[in-house]
Amino acid sequence: MDTLDKTDLNILRTLQENGRLSTKELAKAVNLSSTPVFERTKRLEKSGYIKKYIAVLDAEKLNRGFVVFCNVKLRRMNQDIALDFARRIQDIPQVTECYNISGNFDYMLKIYAADMKQYQEFLLNELGAIESVASIESTFVMSEVKHQFGINL
Repeated sequence: MDTLDKTDLNILRTLQENGRLSTKELAKAVNLSSTPVFERTKRLEKSGYIKKYIAVLDAEKLNRGFVVFCNVKLRRMNQDIALDFARRIQDIPQVTECYNISGNFDYMLKIYAADMKQYQEFLLNELGAIESVASIESTFVMSEVKHQFGINL
């Protein structure tokens, strides 16, 4: 963070709110002219501060509003097993997030499904097909209280 100044942070904050701003609009929002904003944005992208630009979709409207946090414990853990599990999870489209965690479980997954039946099929056909999985604990989201994208800068 020591290579970022206040203007860089302001650009990042503004882009987190709306990544579709034109360079001209972004420049106006951060009180700078277009050329330096364009150059700073390119530098932030190139240096990895900005990973990508996305559209945030409405899961309910797309019939994927059934959200589950799934904790997974592996039978045993070593580097090869962990790499294999991570590789396999990358190939499962229903899993939108996966974290290696500490505690009673090894991984926490976030899954979007249409309903309980589709989630059950996911458990049986996708997660259940991974040999290293020892146990699974599912937590079903009843309502979303806060879902904020981005990082507080």
